[in-house]
Order: sequence, then structure tokens, then C-alpha cells
Amino acid sequence: MLIDRFNRRINYLRISLTDRCNLRCIYCMPPEGERKLRHKDILRYEELLRIARIAIKLGINKIRLTGGEPLVRKGVQEFIPMLTALGGLADVSITTNGVCLKDNLKTLKVAGIKRINVSLDSLKRLNFKLITRFDYFNEVWEGIEKARDMGFYPIKINIVVMKGINDNEVLDFARLAIDQPYHIRFIECMPIGLQTNNTAFVSNSEIEKALVNTFGPLIPLSHGQNDGPAARFRFDGGKGEIGFISAISDSFCKDCNRLRLTADGMILPCLLSNTEVDIKEPLRRGCLDEELIKIFLEAVNLKPPSHPLNFEHDQMVYRKMCSIGG
Repeated sequence: MLIDRFNRRINYLRISLTDRCNLRCIYCMPPEGERKLRHKDILRYEELLRIARIAIKLGINKIRLTGGEPLVRKGVQEFIPMLTALGGLADVSITTNGVCLKDNLKTLKVAGIKRINVSLDSLKRLNFKLITRFDYFNEVWEGIEKARDMGFYPIKINIVVMKGINDNEVLDFARLAIDQPYHIRFIECMPIGLQTNNTAFVSNSEIEKALVNTFGPLIPLSHGQNDGPAARFRFDGGKGEIGFISAISDSFCKDCNRLRLTADGMILPCLLSNTEVDIKEPLRRGCLDEELIKIFLEAVNLKPPSHPLNFEHDQMVYRKMCSIGG
């Protein structure tokens, strides 16, 4: 097993398949987009499968595919079944912006994917276009509804709440968790990449107060085996759930169980840190599995006790979110 210096068991690996995305969200990319990685700089699918096998051998039993937008990478429909076929994984899931979701649901279903996270920061078409710079809201919503009808569960809808941009929609999102079986996740805006000041920051305590004042008490839910860092609740009679991911105002670092693998082959011990360990270079010079194991152990050993970031801190994360995968 992978156990870090602070006795945290690391059993979760987030794999970024690509830095490319078909949206340009205002907190993630500038209007002109980002300079893309060269094709040869991105880990090949066979390399990803080898890394996954090593990770499983070390006790990783949960993998989430991210991007950029993972569903825009060519060949992903063939790769996902190969990944889910690996023995030893209790859970394989995907985070997507939903633009291509509708056309890929059958592939995901056949591959055994049950859990889907959709990043959706507005339920209003015009505001969606403002935030993402593209008019794809209808495609995203159709994908979410089709996934629900096909039996995917849970479907988590992630909203990064930003003051003056979409904070006036938190009640609309919460109402979804009452009327539909969706798991709504309110995520605090983090100082990563473009978002380096506190002008857009809204704490989850503010959101929770607004929800309770409108809909009544939130009933706490216990954590399941494959749950992430969200504090989970439901409303009395609600069909879905409410979750709060409060990385800035209420750090959950003491329970962190994850590593991140970027599309260009770097292992990140912590999302909110600039520390990286290169696994691509030794992989491509033909190293043995034992060296890859040592790289994983090094990354785990570099996990900090907690992240150092807030909006008053001088340090910032220099990678853009599109190259980390969230």
C-alpha cells in the first residue's frame, strides 16, 4: 500500500488524458485558449495502462479520468474499456464538461463506468455561454438527462461558485437536488492558474446558509467507501444530494488519499502545490517496473501535510487547471 509520511493511505489516482478542451471557462483559460502540448509530449494509451497497472499493484483501487476534456481525445472510446478491464479497481469514473457526453454514454456504459461528474457552472444558457465562451448548454443538459435515463448513478454536477457571476444560481442548483437524483457539488474557487485573487471567492459556509434559509435544514450523510472530499447532505424529501468541497475555507488535507497524473507525464502529490515528479522520462527510456514503483513512492513521500494556499498567500499554483485535471 501507498502510505505517506502522515499515515494517509493513498488509493486514488486521477489521470488527465489530455490538456485539450472544447470550452474556455473564464477561471481556467484565457479567451484565446492555451498553447497545446505536442502530441508526442502526451502519454500514450499503452503508457497510461502500464502506469495504471503499477498503481494498482501499489494499492490504487480508484481511478478518475479527467482532462482538459477527456472525451475529446482521439481513441478514448477504445482506451476506457481496456482500463476498466484491469483487475483490482473498485471504481473507475470520469469528469467531463458534458459537451460530448451524450454521444459517448453507450461506450461508458459498456465499459462499466457508473459514476459521472459533470462540470456545469450555470443552468442558464446565456450565463453558461458567458462562463465557458461557447453556446453548448443544451448539449450538456441533454447529456446529463440521457445519462440519468440510462441509469448512471451517481451523476454529480460540479459548480465552481463565483461572486457576481453565478452565485445567484446556487438556489436553482440546490433545487435540482430536491427534484432530481443528482448530486450537486458546490466547489470553492481556488487560486490556480488564472484565478489568483479573491474577487470571485464565495465560501461554502455562505452558500450553506443561503440554502438552509430557503429550503430548511440539511441532513448530514455518512461517507461511502468511494466518496471524495465533499461534506455530504440532503434535504428532507430530496431525491438527490448536496455536497460542499471547501478546499480554501475548510481544508480536507488531513484525509487526502489521491495523486494526480498529468497528460504530459508528471505525478502531482498535491493539487494546490507546484511539486511534480516526472514519470514519463524514465518510462520512455525503458525503465523496469521497479523504477516506476520508486517514482510513485517518491511522489507519495512528497505529499505535504496540507496545502499552503489561500487568496492572501504569496504562493500560487502555476499550472492551469486544464493541464491538471482538477
